[in-house]
Amino acid sequence: MDLIDDPAPPGNQPEYTVSELSGAVKRVIEGEFGLVRVRGEVGRVSRPASGHLYFDLKDDRAVIAAISWKGQVSRMQVRPEEGMEVVATGRMTTFPGQSKYQLIVEDVAPAGAGALMAMLEKRRAALAAEGLFDAAGKKAIPYLPRVIGVVTSPSGAVIRDILHRLRDRFPRHVLVWPVAVQGQDCAAQVAAAIRGFNALPEGGAIPRPDVLIVARGGGSLEDLWGFNEEIVVRAAAASAIPLISAVGHETDTTLIDFAADLRAPTPTAAAELAVPVRLELLATLEALGARLVRGIGQGVVLRRQRLRDLSRALPRVEVLVATPRQRLDAGALRLGTGLGLAVAKKHREFDRLAGRLQPQALRAGLARQGDMLTSRGERLGRAVLLRLERRGERLEALAARLAPALARMLGDAGRKTAEGRRDLARLSERLEAAPATRFARLNDRLEALDRTRATLGYAATLKRGYAVVRGDGAVVTSKAAAERASALEIEFRDGRLPVGGRAGKRPKGDGESGQGSLF
Repeated sequence: MDLIDDPAPPGNQPEYTVSELSGAVKRVIEGEFGLVRVRGEVGRVSRPASGHLYFDLKDDRAVIAAISWKGQVSRMQVRPEEGMEVVATGRMTTFPGQSKYQLIVEDVAPAGAGALMAMLEKRRAALAAEGLFDAAGKKAIPYLPRVIGVVTSPSGAVIRDILHRLRDRFPRHVLVWPVAVQGQDCAAQVAAAIRGFNALPEGGAIPRPDVLIVARGGGSLEDLWGFNEEIVVRAAAASAIPLISAVGHETDTTLIDFAADLRAPTPTAAAELAVPVRLELLATLEALGARLVRGIGQGVVLRRQRLRDLSRALPRVEVLVATPRQRLDAGALRLGTGLGLAVAKKHREFDRLAGRLQPQALRAGLARQGDMLTSRGERLGRAVLLRLERRGERLEALAARLAPALARMLGDAGRKTAEGRRDLARLSERLEAAPATRFARLNDRLEALDRTRATLGYAATLKRGYAVVRGDGAVVTSKAAAERASALEIEFRDGRLPVGGRAGKRPKGDGESGQGSLF
């Protein structure tokens, strides 16, 4: 008999599955680091289509993987960018699928104002390299706009200051687009307001502004950060309406100031830059009007004096017309003699030509004219005959083309007539069948209504064992009404039965038998 060695006895160390061990590690890490704040430099940043944000936090010796879910990213005032030094707040956890630990980041804040300024300068340089801040793209602010669009908070002091200043200088129609001026929704709402004003059509129900003012009061760098976002800067640079930036106080600078067509140090100053002073315009207009009147009067006086001076240098009319008048008199004297000589010359010429005119010459001329007329008549006859022949040939050709066309037209007319007769026959059949169908439907509906009436009527209820009590001809529904009735009648399914008088009266013959009345 062979001996089989027994396996080594198990030790005292417990055995774990992979999932059990991963879960234990996860509980330890999450219990020990429930909420932590980690300072470090942002490394690789990834933004997949899901909307989540994956990035690394690192220092000179270690790296921690960090994740912000889509909802957390939308609430961040500052989003991490590669190279930023930040303080991330979140909780530690593990990812068993890859055997690694990671930080779920709920909020990110720059590690001091220096980091914010460095990120701001980096963003400003990148946008400037794209040409968004070029002076060549700036638009001129209209001198006197009809409508002013204001993008600001409707509940702050900024809008009141702007309206008050406009009312003092030159009242204009103002459209206010309410937005959040700080916080996570600020950038998206300000950009949407700028694009919305630009999308208004000319001559629409809502007037399109001639100039825009983006305004906000003073605040810290974090409070004004929404106006440094790229979406706001691009919307301001792309605005077709001239835009005035009035964010913060005079010492505050945001990126929208570089993209705007004009920067105002304060919201009140933006209102002053948008419109002129009405009283100053009126005073200037009056002064210009007075200058115009004085200039016109002085010009008339100077021209009148110049006309007088020039008239003195002109000669008198008598002197100017004396010589032409003398030439006219001399010509009139020579005219009579010249006419007589011309008439005599014409008589001599006529006599010379009349001597050459002979009857033979007249006959020869008439013969030539007759021959010419005969030749032209023959040519005209031949031309008329030729034209008639050509017209006849053309008429025959048209007649030859007309016969097939007429045959086709007659054939088409015959086919259309046959089709029309078939359609008419179908319509006649439908018309003849329509009344019968209509009457059948109405009869079915009438029978259905009659069945409904019979079902809902009280006669059907009587068939189920109920009865109707009437007193003095009216339906009785209460004991008191029955007592007041002088005569009662009960209607059953198969007829009516009178039952006597008031409740206190007894029918004859019932007093002794002990049979009481119905009531």
